[in-house]
Amino acid sequence: MNAIDTVRQRAPRLQPRIAVVLGSGWGGLTAHLTGAIQIPYSELAGFPQPGVAGHGGSLWLGHLGAQPVAVLSGRQHGYETGAVDGMAEPLRVLKALGCHTLVQTNAAGSLRPEMPPQSLMLLSDHLNLPQRSPLVGLAGSERFVDMVDAYDPALRAHARGVAQAQGATLFEGVYAWFLGPQFETPAEIRMARLLGADAVGMSTVPETILARHLGLRVLALSFITNLGAGMSTEHLSHAHTLQQAQLGSQAASRLLADIIAKMDTLS
Repeated sequence: MNAIDTVRQRAPRLQPRIAVVLGSGWGGLTAHLTGAIQIPYSELAGFPQPGVAGHGGSLWLGHLGAQPVAVLSGRQHGYETGAVDGMAEPLRVLKALGCHTLVQTNAAGSLRPEMPPQSLMLLSDHLNLPQRSPLVGLAGSERFVDMVDAYDPALRAHARGVAQAQGATLFEGVYAWFLGPQFETPAEIRMARLLGADAVGMSTVPETILARHLGLRVLALSFITNLGAGMSTEHLSHAHTLQQAQLGSQAASRLLADIIAKMDTLS
């Protein structure tokens, strides 16, 4: 059975409109779902098996407020296999099920001293530093995707409005994608800052390219877990990233739930 049929069989009365990808620090979003149905990726043909601590491997279907959503708990990163199209099939499935918007989340390192760990950043644009694309190998003119305003301006304004109403600080900036899995060197951090980046991470950009190819609107947020290499004396590790992400997960997930729940007021 293909993944679309599996989802329709398990959740026959739900047509999701918003797709969400949960990165480190954002897993608490699933606690805000009502009427939730959880389907392991292992039961969905073509879905990856995440191989990174802190990433689940399930599709959650339910509601945030009145908004029907499909939540991908865990993603495949380019550094796991070398391929950067690991989330292509999940996004195609969610598009076919009726999703028109993708909300992405990640954990990231800050390149701005005034944006410390535990901060949240709205992505305004990105730098594809590896210059890798999940669209390589596809045919047709549709692969030449326009990436201007890849992170939807109206959705970003909506997120800023929700954060302001809650009294939450929401930074905004450019996300630089490094392939990983090693952390960046201090020299690479200096380079990224010179190029105009505000945060760095190892995900999100391939999914944004895939989403724009599918015609999905995109909103993305970063949870800041550390300052970039050479900007502080802290020792960078994945365990440290998970620890910081866990500390701020509750507040970040609550804000994200409110942003998504109120999206039904957007055209």
